[in-house]
Amino acid sequence: MTPHIGKLGIWSMEARFADPTLIAEAAGEIEALGYGALWVPGGIGGDITGDLDRLLDATRHITIATGIINIWKHEPAELAAWWRHQDAARRARLLLGLGISHGPLIGEAWGKPIATTRAYVAELTGLGVPAENLCLAALGPKMIELARDVTAGAHPYLVTPEHSQRARAILGTGKLLAPEQGVILEQNRQKAREMALAALAHYRQLPNYRNSWLRLGITETDIDEGSDHLLDALFAIGGVDAAAQRVRAHWAAGADHVCLQVVTAQPMDLAAASEGWRALARALI
Repeated sequence: MTPHIGKLGIWSMEARFADPTLIAEAAGEIEALGYGALWVPGGIGGDITGDLDRLLDATRHITIATGIINIWKHEPAELAAWWRHQDAARRARLLLGLGISHGPLIGEAWGKPIATTRAYVAELTGLGVPAENLCLAALGPKMIELARDVTAGAHPYLVTPEHSQRARAILGTGKLLAPEQGVILEQNRQKAREMALAALAHYRQLPNYRNSWLRLGITETDIDEGSDHLLDALFAIGGVDAAAQRVRAHWAAGADHVCLQVVTAQPMDLAAASEGWRALARALI
């Protein structure tokens, strides 16, 4: 069975990279607030399995998910060996999101995304990691199809409710659709815009994201100039009500689960992120 993640989760950079002495407390609070899953990034590699172990240790029932494990930085044998050391209760709380990353970041080793991901998942499942505990970072139609065919479903990042509608049409019924949704709980429009632009600075340079946004009707000019159209499409800006409206739009479009990323003015500001998690829980859980 695919791990139970409920309808709402938290996607948090802080829960992996903030002050380690505070992360366990934060994970416990996310669980206590009623969120169904805690998603942490893994794109840069590092000790992702050790970090997952620590989050599992700090919680009792919430699902711990990755958004995502970079398949160029972790061999299937490495993940499978770690999986085999988990007991059944911990395995039931693990959802491993996998991603192909980006050609400009990987360099000469970069291979064909669909074929490379398919082969990776086949090796991983062949080593005993169930497909039901895997999902794919899927933006384009072909990767969404692959997510449907070989894993529990798709975890798109930096997308819109329209993307959720398109993804659901490809996935069909019974497959997981868990988009990430950025939230900026800043009422001052100019400050919120600056926060959104800072959060997108890296991603605006990456072809996978640019192509995804172009398919959604966002223009090259929007992307290059960081237009309001781009920012309002990708982030719920302006407060809890705006965030709740965007989450409900994803649900209405076919998402099973939305993982909320609270964007803060300063990187790794766990206190500010925690305030956002609490406010969102009051509105949506």
